Amino acid sequence: MRIREGDPLEIYTDREGEVIFKKYSPMGELGSFASQYAETLHKTCNLGVVVTDRDGIIASAGVPRREFGDKRISSGVEKLLESRNLYRLQSGERRISVTDEDSSYYISCAMPIITEGDVTGCVISVVKDENERRGDEVESKLIQTAAGFLSRQLEG
Repeated sequence: MRIREGDPLEIYTDREGEVIFKKYSPMGELGSFASQYAETLHKTCNLGVVVTDRDGIIASAGVPRREFGDKRISSGVEKLLESRNLYRLQSGERRISVTDEDSSYYISCAMPIITEGDVTGCVISVVKDENERRGDEVESKLIQTAAGFLSRQLEG
């Protein structure tokens, strides 16, 4: 369930009185806002964009919903989150998928969202094939800006 000691939880009860524990995700509260931001990046810059929390995808634009909607992130994305640094795919480097499921998309650029010192998610630009890969300074700045802006929204 990817719940570790110290992780915040939400507690619910259902109609039958059963208790339901759900891992709390601050990014989940920004789902609608993150979707709008991803959609804007897609429309203005023609980027495929995915926004995640620490466990799964919470928003996407410019990519098929069936491939990314409400899926868990891959171990590769978890490593990017742990690095706390900007990632840009370099020529000849092994491709990283956003999810562990089969997908024809992979990460071109990614920036963890860091809020009050904690990694809360990631903004990722994705591409379908090598010819689409941008990996340029503009793409990096756009992804960094989106991560910074979402971080500020969480802090505010």
